[in-house]
Amino acid sequence: MTHKEFFIHQTSVVDSGAKVGKGTQIWHFCHIRDTAEIGEECKLGQNIYIDGNVKIGNRVKIQNNVSVFNGVTIEDDVFLGPSVVFTNVVNPRSFIERKDAFKQTVIKKGATIGANATVICGVEIGEYALVGAGAVVTKNVPAYGLVLGNPGRMKGWVSRAGITLKFNENNMATCPQTNEKYHLKDNQLIRL
Repeated sequence: MTHKEFFIHQTSVVDSGAKVGKGTQIWHFCHIRDTAEIGEECKLGQNIYIDGNVKIGNRVKIQNNVSVFNGVTIEDDVFLGPSVVFTNVVNPRSFIERKDAFKQTVIKKGATIGANATVICGVEIGEYALVGAGAVVTKNVPAYGLVLGNPGRMKGWVSRAGITLKFNENNMATCPQTNEKYHLKDNQLIRL
């Protein structure tokens, strides 16, 4: 279905009441629930499920085979790699309804989550953080943090461009791609 303000592939279902922003593209076999909100200029690959009450910011890219469940908020400029997994209940059981136990998960502006990573509910992934492919995130990730492995562990810091930063003796670093300068102080990275 081509709408004059956004594109929805004919195999996808967007429930009545869902909000889709201008310029957004929703490709094959997606399902967007009725109370979901998707921002402008987003790209949703194949086989994406967006649950009700999910809010997705502008310019978000979601690759194939990702389900974003109730309780997850995705801010602007986020990248979700193929088959990223989100949970929303810590101890799910098929015979016990726990919708009142949904834990909130927030993916902050500009963050990247690599292919096949799993994000356990109740965490915040900071602005421009980078979660490597296959990582299992069980706790908060600071802004610009680089998290790898299972369980996910802080392995360093990245620039807004996603480049691993190397610090001098004064805890200063320069992104080789953008020349932006950063200062690491009290385990927080500050862009200057």
